[in-house]
Amino acid sequence: MIGILLAAGFSRRFGSTDKLLHPLEDGRPIALVAAENLVTAIPLTIAVLRPDNQALAGLLERAGLKIVFCDPQQTGMADSLSYVVRYSSRFDESGTGFVVALADMPYISQQTIRAVAQELTAGAGIVAPICKGQRGHPVGFSAKFRSELEQLTGDEGARAILKRHADQVKLLECGDAGILADIDTLADLAVKPHT
Repeated sequence: MIGILLAAGFSRRFGSTDKLLHPLEDGRPIALVAAENLVTAIPLTIAVLRPDNQALAGLLERAGLKIVFCDPQQTGMADSLSYVVRYSSRFDESGTGFVVALADMPYISQQTIRAVAQELTAGAGIVAPICKGQRGHPVGFSAKFRSELEQLTGDEGARAILKRHADQVKLLECGDAGILADIDTLADLAVKPHT
């Protein structure tokens, strides 16, 4: 199993500071908390970043993640996801599948991430957690979806794969409101999810 942390976006709605380096209440940067949760649950975790974000790369590497840089011309979510999935083929762990998380979602519990990974290991095709009837992140994909993930382009992420294979999506009920809480603006920092 491989964890994938998508951290290559520009975060334009957040303002002039780098959203992923912005500190949470405990002083740790948003992306670092998301990364630590993911790598604790899935030891082989790869973060994909823009080449110009060396500060974040250093932080995540020290947290135990492998770092890859996407093509600076291709910074759509799907572009960076397809790039990191192609890169992951060099690791045996990719034979089980991928748990894809977003670097601006620091409140997802390690327990939820492990549960998504366990469902993939048990044979599920695609796994998505739900809380209060809403689907969230991270999303797990078994290795049989590797080629479709590798061919993604643009900014829609893997949404098209979920639509195309809706019959293979296992919804994992959980009480983790963190699966719905992404940080897009400074105002989002004031709203910590409650389970």
